[in-house]
Amino acid sequence: MIFLPAVRTRAVRVVSGEVRAWHLARRSDKALDDLARMFNSSVQGWINYYGRFYKSELLYFLRRLNRHLARWACRKFKRLRRRERRAMAWLAEVARRAPRLFAHWRFGARPDGWAMGAR
Repeated sequence: MIFLPAVRTRAVRVVSGEVRAWHLARRSDKALDDLARMFNSSVQGWINYYGRFYKSELLYFLRRLNRHLARWACRKFKRLRRRERRAMAWLAEVARRAPRLFAHWRFGARPDGWAMGAR
């Protein structure tokens, strides 16, 4: 029997439910750094706990956080409304300018698809 110490699918479901409960897209009154301040401690805790050994499994979930942030940007900025691809490009530009803003960006799940050491 082979044991891979990765994050379980049930744990991903629980954590995903918590992220959905945050209702990021509805928080269009907040700035991006406010969102980072509000949620970085939780995300960093998940990274520390689940990302200890099998990081690639956790990256799928963390990339989903970027999609939630892109949806937030679509509701926050009128020029990005109904343009999720442009919102993701905008988020990638923010990540290039401030790569340490979110905990999952520091971990390597950046919205532009680059790993931390690749640039």
